[in-house]
Amino acid sequence: MRAGKQEKGARAVSEEQTRKAESLVAVVVTHNRLEKLKAVVTRLLESPAAELQAVLVIDNASCDGTGDWLAAYPDPRLLVVTSAENIGGAGGFETGMRLATERFDPDWMVVMDDDARPAPGALAAFHGADKAGCEAIAAAVYFPDGRICEMNRPSRNPFWHGREFFGTLLRGRGGFHIAPDDYRGAGRRVDVSSFVGLFVSRAAFALVGYPDGRLFVYGEDGLFTLGLSKAGGRIRFAPDIAFEHDCSTFQARPGQFRPLWKVYYYHRNLLLLYRMAAGWMFWPALLVVLPKWLLKLRHHPGERAVFLRLLGRAVIDGLRGRRHRPHGEVLALAGDS
Repeated sequence: MRAGKQEKGARAVSEEQTRKAESLVAVVVTHNRLEKLKAVVTRLLESPAAELQAVLVIDNASCDGTGDWLAAYPDPRLLVVTSAENIGGAGGFETGMRLATERFDPDWMVVMDDDARPAPGALAAFHGADKAGCEAIAAAVYFPDGRICEMNRPSRNPFWHGREFFGTLLRGRGGFHIAPDDYRGAGRRVDVSSFVGLFVSRAAFALVGYPDGRLFVYGEDGLFTLGLSKAGGRIRFAPDIAFEHDCSTFQARPGQFRPLWKVYYYHRNLLLLYRMAAGWMFWPALLVVLPKWLLKLRHHPGERAVFLRLLGRAVIDGLRGRRHRPHGEVLALAGDS
């Protein structure tokens, strides 16, 4: 009996030591949003070194004073890499996650945009969470006013799960995204999550590699996490780990893309994601998706020809699996200099 208690106690001590030994590095991608970035970096570096080993910021050629502010920041845990040109969010995340591995080889990374930050206590909650058997942990993401951030709501692939498949047929997006009640629950397994408050383990990179920087913007997080799930990795939604996302989209008018060149990346990358998710069902699903995309023309009066040009090229490239089109070419399609 005494030997059994000693073994149990030794296991408990070993597990606690393992938990404490797990290193964590944050990767932040920024482009010309200095005021929001200040809040993110400050919040991250409020955490003690035992919780957060380093913060790696990828500065995507910002020209708003970001470089000067970062250079003057006094915490030695801050590492800044400045890109000579804007390589997009996808390029920034691939660069940052690869570099974080090379420089620090952490047990875990946590990734976020320059307008997203952990809520107070979130990193401590991560270190105390049960991560056994998980390759990634997805935080619960909220707007600063406490509402659930819809764009960062994790999901299950409806083409892999019968309940979600039929739920999607009946309720659309609500059928495969996790429900509000899940934010008050104990957590659950998901297939897809965003790069806001996603904790990624070393084991995840061994399974699926790094995000695809060629995508430039939109969907690199969905393709990475869905690819991880497809490879057998487990992603757990952890509602007790909270992030704040101080974001705003479609500011000009609901449904509009600003700048207009984003039409190309959004739809091309979504096609790539749908194809990975749906398998052989991709083609019948496409017959439903394309008419809905054409209806978006109503949100772009006066620029419909450009919208159609961008959408058409996005569909062609998405169907061909072309993941790299130089950003200059996309700007030219949009009529931008």
